[in-house]
Amino acid sequence: MKKLKNEKELVKKALVLGTAYGTKRGVVEFEATDSTNEKLEYIYRLLVHDKVIQPLQKDKISQKAIKHRLAIWASKQ
Repeated sequence: MKKLKNEKELVKKALVLGTAYGTKRGVVEFEATDSTNEKLEYIYRLLVHDKVIQPLQKDKISQKAIKHRLAIWASKQ
C-alpha cells in the first residue's frame, strides 16, 4: 500500500464527503461523541454496501487500510 502524498487531507475530505453522502441517503446521523475512526469505518462500510468502492480483503481490514481506501475515493471526487 503506497502512501498518498496528502493522505491526511484526503481522509478529512472523505469524512466530509462520506457524511454528506450518508445524510443524502438518510442513513447517517453521527453523534458528537462518535470518534473519527467510528465515523470512517461506518462510511467505509456504507460505500462498500452501495458498491461505490471495492471492499478490502477480510484479513486486511484495519484503520490504516480503511483510511487509505477512503483517501483514494476522496481523491477521485
